[in-house]
Amino acid sequence: MTDAARAVEGVHEALVAARAGDVPAERLLAALAALRAVREQLGAWEPELIAAARAGGASWAALAPALGVASRQAAERRFLRLRPSATGETTGEARVDAERDRRAGDRAVADWARRNSAVLRQLAGQVSALDGFDAAGRESAARLGAALGEEDVSSLLPPLAAIRAHLARDHAGLADRLGAIGEHTDRLRREAAGNRRDRAL
Repeated sequence: MTDAARAVEGVHEALVAARAGDVPAERLLAALAALRAVREQLGAWEPELIAAARAGGASWAALAPALGVASRQAAERRFLRLRPSATGETTGEARVDAERDRRAGDRAVADWARRNSAVLRQLAGQVSALDGFDAAGRESAARLGAALGEEDVSSLLPPLAAIRAHLARDHAGLADRLGAIGEHTDRLRREAAGNRRDRAL
């Protein structure tokens, strides 16, 4: 039997005893403390199980009834509210907002990349073909070359940003172009997040 199961059994026994008659307050306080600990443990398990179900192919629509919510949107919202934040948001609502901001930004950047696919692919081909990289630069160039073969042109943006640090002074013009792209996509993300929030008001 796990610690959580033993704690639940102890809480139940304390509750049954309380219903049957006089129970020392100390036992009830201990049961309440154990109940809180079990609740925290279950709360930690739920997002892990949801993430595992998603990784196993379960859709949000399939998860909704298991989570006791009415829609796929509500199921995803519950997950976002429960999961620990990787970016410092402390409340469930802040995590939901941060994820929606990220997705709005990703869509805006992907739309821009598709509209500018020829320019991005030409630039990526030019940069990845350069000579004179050190070992880390060659690895970065290889990642950029691999991204050139992908259908989604937005996959070029991370390796383009990464390789900028490996461009020598001889290629300052290319480094400046990559920097301008990074600044532009950052601005697109901020604007998309701001627009999303304005629409939500």
